[in-house]
Amino acid sequence: MTPEAEIWEALHTHLRSVFERDPDTYRATTTEDLSLYEWFISPHRQDGLSFHLFMIEHGAMLGNAASYRYDLLTPRLQVYADAAIVTYTLMLSVVAEGTVSHRTHNESRVLVREDGSWRVVHVHKSPAWQAPLSAPEGPGL
Repeated sequence: MTPEAEIWEALHTHLRSVFERDPDTYRATTTEDLSLYEWFISPHRQDGLSFHLFMIEHGAMLGNAASYRYDLLTPRLQVYADAAIVTYTLMLSVVAEGTVSHRTHNESRVLVREDGSWRVVHVHKSPAWQAPLSAPEGPGL
C-alpha cells in the first residue's frame, strides 16, 4: 500500500471511530498530545484526548442519530516524510427522527507516522461560510 493510501485509510478509520462511538480505535489513531481548534465548541485550543473521549463515550457527536454518512469535499493531501496534512470540507449527513440534516465545516488534520502507523496529532476546524463570528441567517441555513 502506498503512503498516501495508508494515510487516507488511517484518516477514515479515525473519523469513523468518532462517529461510531469507538474510544479504543480513537485512542489508537490519535496521539496523546493531540491539539485541536473546534470553533463551534470553544475559541480556545483543546489539548489531549480527554475531551473527545468524553464526547465519544457519551454519544455526543451525533446525538440521537439513527444513521450517518460523511463526505470529504475537495480533499487534499500533502505528505512530508513522516508528517501529512489533510484538508477538506467535511459534510456530515445525519438521520434523526426520520429527518436528514446536513452540517459542514472545513477541517485540517495533521498526521504523523509513529511506529509504522499514521496517527492524528492536530485538528483545526473552521466554519464553511464566509463570516467572522456567526453563521448566516435565513431559510435552510
